[in-house]
Amino acid sequence: MRITLVGKLIMLVLLLSGAAAAQSVIFNAPSTDTLEKGKIYVEADFGARFKSYANGGFQSYGFRTVYGLDRRTEVGANFFVSRDGSGNLPREVQFNFKRKVYENEKHGIAVSGGGLVNVPMTKSAGSRPTSIVYANVSKTIPKIGTRLTGGMYRAIARKRDFGKMWGFIVGVEQPITKRLAVIGDWFSGANRYGYAFVGMNIAVTKRQFLSFGYNFGNTGVGENYFAITYGITF
Repeated sequence: MRITLVGKLIMLVLLLSGAAAAQSVIFNAPSTDTLEKGKIYVEADFGARFKSYANGGFQSYGFRTVYGLDRRTEVGANFFVSRDGSGNLPREVQFNFKRKVYENEKHGIAVSGGGLVNVPMTKSAGSRPTSIVYANVSKTIPKIGTRLTGGMYRAIARKRDFGKMWGFIVGVEQPITKRLAVIGDWFSGANRYGYAFVGMNIAVTKRQFLSFGYNFGNTGVGENYFAITYGITF
């Protein structure tokens, strides 16, 4: 089962192939990209289910940072807070790590692996830390610019708190113009990560982007919510 509303927003970063700086994820699901050595990425996130609090509505706000340790390794930290009308603001800190273990630019193939740790800061955000580890591979189709990503993840948590303990990761990125792309990704499984995302990415400049779209819950329409992010690389 899901232990927190704020936990539904995971790693909100995305990539526009060939038009924006590479970041950690497509939207929710990790990509095979890593931030360049010495670069810092900062992002502001907002998510909402546009219903009354009594019917499951909420708003979630967050900030995310990523740092490139070297050309194939990045680390990051995120903070999220959620409002659901209960008077208790669920707050959570997240820490993540990723390593690109293989890349072949000629054939458009890359492989990476990493992990994410979620640490609740309030009882309303859960009582125990949870984490996942994952591995994925991507393939870019040069003529049309499409990048396809697939992989698997495994949770490190108590099953009764988390739900489905493992699943698949799928992602697609399709440039439409130099600055506009359609993106989508999916975590399989009935747990806090179990969403499919469909949306758009706009490269505002070479270092900034705006992205938005909708998350569709694996367990039903009652879990759907809107999300938007704005990020910049320094």
